[in-house]
Amino acid sequence: MKWTAAATVLLLFSCCQGQKNTTTPTPLVIWHGMGDTCCFPFSMGRIKEMVEDRIPGIYVHSLMIGENIVADEEHGYFGNVNGQVETVCQKLASDPQLQSGYHGMGFSQGSQFLRAVAERCPNPPMKNLITFGGQHQGVYGLPSCPAEPRQSRMCEYIRRLLHFASYNYLIQHKLVQAQYWHDPLKEDIYRDKSIFLADINNDKEINDSYRTNLKKLENFVMVKFVDDSMVVPIESEWFGFYSPGQDVQVLPLQQTQLYIEDRLGLKEMDEAGKLHFLSVNGDHLQFEDKWFLEEIVDKFVA
Repeated sequence: MKWTAAATVLLLFSCCQGQKNTTTPTPLVIWHGMGDTCCFPFSMGRIKEMVEDRIPGIYVHSLMIGENIVADEEHGYFGNVNGQVETVCQKLASDPQLQSGYHGMGFSQGSQFLRAVAERCPNPPMKNLITFGGQHQGVYGLPSCPAEPRQSRMCEYIRRLLHFASYNYLIQHKLVQAQYWHDPLKEDIYRDKSIFLADINNDKEINDSYRTNLKKLENFVMVKFVDDSMVVPIESEWFGFYSPGQDVQVLPLQQTQLYIEDRLGLKEMDEAGKLHFLSVNGDHLQFEDKWFLEEIVDKFVA
């Protein structure tokens, strides 16, 4: 058989097209927020479905902490976050579909929990981290509670504990929200007693492995909700926080000591174009499907 130049080009084009169509999408790991679970069809189940419809063939792992969704919801309030992060690290390391890498998507408190995974457990590698309404510098207030009666009572109880006993040993080790409570009026106590947030933010001492691992991210996307009634201060969603010693003036990330001293590598990442600050006009975790698909999934997951 005699090959022509045109036939050769056609063969090469067909081969390349075939390879492109069989490429497996990068998997996605999701960690839900407080009062939610991995699989509610109106929340994380809906997110999982939208991503799967948008990217055919993608593997989406929505994390469940515990043996069932009841335990998963309870773990959003009670337990040691460090233990939960370690459990997730083990789950991801043993999942054969994630070994070549994955994207992380955290919602509310799941944002900083997944960031801890990126810092502490670099294998398998997290490629992009996308956070929605995360409390990266912690919170100093919990002003809004769910409308559902049982959730509302739980939220009010937690709010009172946080204001009066957030750094008590028992509360700090058992109440999830206390572990990212950041009191700007008691910075010394926060750095000394916080068992989770002060550690992953290198506020206690600089852990070089945390900086090294976080800088391996290709993109770190932070979504802030402009009208958020849950996160105080809202700027924590972009890594900003109160100026130490008071609770009125809020500093953007670039004016914090965390950034100036580059304690976590965020300054270097920012200068390399790896940090992305997005905002949505809405309350906590309120966004439109179209925006989510076009601005998040298409740009940072697909």
